[in-house]
Amino acid sequence: MIARPSEPDGNQSTRFLLLYALAAAGGSASYAPFLTLILPLRATDLAGTNAVHLLSTVAFVGAIAASLANIAFGWASDRTRNRRGWIVAGLIASSLLLLFMGQVRSILHLVVLIAAWQVALNMMLNPLAALAGDYVPDHQKGTLGGLLSFAPGLGALVGAIVTIPGLADGQARLALIAAIVMGMVLPVVLLGSPRPMPHLMQSSAAPPPDLARAETQEPEPKHASPQVWRMWLARLLVQVAESALFAFLLLWLHGLDARSSDNTVATLFTAVLILASPLAIVVGRWSDRMARPMLPLVVFAFCGAFGLLVMALSEGALGGIAGYVIFGIAAGVFLALHSSQTLRVLPRPENRGRDLGFFNLTNTIPSLIMPSIALAMIPLFGFQALFLLLAALVGVAGVLLALGRAR
Repeated sequence: MIARPSEPDGNQSTRFLLLYALAAAGGSASYAPFLTLILPLRATDLAGTNAVHLLSTVAFVGAIAASLANIAFGWASDRTRNRRGWIVAGLIASSLLLLFMGQVRSILHLVVLIAAWQVALNMMLNPLAALAGDYVPDHQKGTLGGLLSFAPGLGALVGAIVTIPGLADGQARLALIAAIVMGMVLPVVLLGSPRPMPHLMQSSAAPPPDLARAETQEPEPKHASPQVWRMWLARLLVQVAESALFAFLLLWLHGLDARSSDNTVATLFTAVLILASPLAIVVGRWSDRMARPMLPLVVFAFCGAFGLLVMALSEGALGGIAGYVIFGIAAGVFLALHSSQTLRVLPRPENRGRDLGFFNLTNTIPSLIMPSIALAMIPLFGFQALFLLLAALVGVAGVLLALGRAR
């Protein structure tokens, strides 16, 4: 047997990083295909012409349940110091509840089951996120962020696979999703074998010697609560912009060019995912080597704001598409790297899961507030005003992070 090369001292193993990235993609696959492809059809079967109203209710109830559960199970995994147990329990529970979705016969049953499924799902997702903070050192968090950028694309790929005509229908499609997710998440729990990183679990621990250069070039964040809030607010602002475009991009493009279709938007989303992931890998590794973890976040926030300005000022579909590609790639890289660098700034490792639960609110709050804001603005001021507002918000995110680096 050929011995596997040992990792440099102080580094987490490549095997763990890759298996963790696969598990994170499994986390995306656990909800994205169902929410975007299967649930709308199920809602139509149950509610007919009121399907949109039902989906809105389900989205609202699900977001509330997910937000509260993410915080609660983060806290629970902190207290029990057993991330893997919660991950496995949440994986099993969410998979079983997903299978029950095929047996739903009433609207009330669907709403209740979606709320329970979101609770079980976040029993897995929060401890899985916190696991990276327990085992990935600061000088590899850029690389981790790059790997995490593949998660949305792989989640979308699972959706494409399970909807292949003739492959699986109805209950079998739900079972296939559950089986794929288990195959993606379980390896990191069973085979990850991460190197212990005791210093990542100690609030007052001195930084390892090999991080000395990084600590002299970047501010020490462990007790800098203003930095935590800057990171939280910056992510919220970028997520608000992304949520708005996800919901209204097709309507806007169709207004610029009536030939634009749902396939146009699907192609755009796919292209952005394909382009953002390799770029995030390169930028993340660069930030590790140069010990500049926050600089890429600042740069890509401003790039995202520029893309939104291009969209606001475009009078044709071609310019609008170019602006969206700029924004989409910048936001994709930003959010992936932000997810890993957030682990750097959380002040107390013993509360890491709970604190990540509060950061998860930046993912759920936009879906609750953005549709109302957009629907209030667009009829009165048009899409241009909306995009200018979003550009300002994303620009503010860049300023917040830039101010954090300057301190």
